[in-house]
Amino acid sequence: MAAWGCVASLGAARWLCWRAARAAAGLLGRLSRRSYAVGPAQSPPTFGFLLDIDGVLVRGHRVIPAALEAFRRLMNSQGQLRVPVVFVTNAGNSLQHSKAQELSALLGCEVDADQVILSHSPMKLFSEYHEKRMLVSGQGPVVENAQGLGFRNVVTMDELRMAFPLLDMVDLERRLKTTPLPRNDFPPIEGVLLLGEPVRWETSLQLIMDVLLSNGSPGTGLATPPYPHLPILASNMDLLWMAEAKMPRFGHGTFLLCLETIYQKVTGKELRYEGLMGKPSILTYQYAQDLIRRQAERRGWVAPIRKLYAVGDNPTSDIYGANLFHQYLQKATRDGAPELGAGGPRQQQPSASQSCISILVCTGVYNPSNPQSTEPVLGGEQPPFHGHRDLCFSPGLMEASHVVNDVNEAVQLVFREEGWASE
Repeated sequence: MAAWGCVASLGAARWLCWRAARAAAGLLGRLSRRSYAVGPAQSPPTFGFLLDIDGVLVRGHRVIPAALEAFRRLMNSQGQLRVPVVFVTNAGNSLQHSKAQELSALLGCEVDADQVILSHSPMKLFSEYHEKRMLVSGQGPVVENAQGLGFRNVVTMDELRMAFPLLDMVDLERRLKTTPLPRNDFPPIEGVLLLGEPVRWETSLQLIMDVLLSNGSPGTGLATPPYPHLPILASNMDLLWMAEAKMPRFGHGTFLLCLETIYQKVTGKELRYEGLMGKPSILTYQYAQDLIRRQAERRGWVAPIRKLYAVGDNPTSDIYGANLFHQYLQKATRDGAPELGAGGPRQQQPSASQSCISILVCTGVYNPSNPQSTEPVLGGEQPPFHGHRDLCFSPGLMEASHVVNDVNEAVQLVFREEGWASE
């Protein structure tokens, strides 16, 4: 009898444990559904995020606190993103995988390299130039970046300067004391890659001009500069960008402005680009849209991504670009994809997206409470246009669909718009 009572007690204990486990599982399930519900049918996402980095997620090397809150909302209980996210930056002085690792450490979320678009990433599409001998301008790992984009034969500014030391004359300390013998064994340059702002602007401006005016053979020179000149692919048109300083810093767009002005002044003709990449070019948003689609496919989300939400801090690049791409998508839906010049689309897979909604945050370049802000307060006087020369100025394209304080508010706004639970 005692043995039966012991067995009975053991059975009761097991039954109680089973009941407790079922109750705990039910409670965890309810908590999980409360925190990460996507709607009553747990439907896959039909929207995605295009997130700027500087001024939205970070300022310099410091993460913006609201970004951490935003990614807590964007991740599920397994630490995976609940919706497709691509990081679109106009920076280009680092390697793609290095930027992904940096974001992973800052945000506490695993970011893959193919979720990051640097300003020059769409140059992968310009395969007709990948075998040409290209002069590359920028800083950081420019050779590795160019090779990663598919360019197999690149020449750096330093290599060109060493081959033709008489070209670089601004810095008196770098001038040669004797005249070297002329070289005739240096293969001609066939094009120019402008990946980002260089360190010595005077050297890069001089050598690029020498290459263009000599049709790629700066050691010889030509009596009449060729026109059209050698092909130029450029990325990052930002005139200004925001770091830790109180005022915006010069971006690569300022360097391009210098080069365009010098070329116009010297030749009387307009500098031309075969490709302009980085926000606000439609090409960059088209490339981002394709990465969003691939990301959704990898996660097994079968529903097409119909709507993109672009979050940025710069009206001239982020907002202008998102609104321009929205116009392109609307026109493509009606009439088919139009051709839009150097910054326009190149052949990729047909678009499933139908809209691109712009969201402006106040943690970077745009700051409506600062009277010295470089960008206008909405509804104020018309500001100077900081966009690139080849972009038609349209004030309406600089007006965001939504203005919020920070990226966390942006994520909450989107979740409300899409009927998703944010908490």
